[in-house]
Amino acid sequence: MKADIHPQYNEVVFQDVTSDFKFLTRSTLGSKETIKWDDGNEYPLVKIDISSATHPFYTGQNKIMDTSGRVDKFRKRYAK
Repeated sequence: MKADIHPQYNEVVFQDVTSDFKFLTRSTLGSKETIKWDDGNEYPLVKIDISSATHPFYTGQNKIMDTSGRVDKFRKRYAK
């Protein structure tokens, strides 16, 4: 492998801006903003729009939108 061609892989805090949910993980992303974590250390802060705390699939709020009746057409066509 070539030396010094890979990005730095450090611990980073991701914050969901809509729900204030934060989690610490490792990533190659960086930021000029920092945040003090529960362990007393400061980590780069990356703000995200959606996470598992606000995504409809994980929160159970997802809905199937079927405005043209495609599901009913499928069920009618392939019904036994």
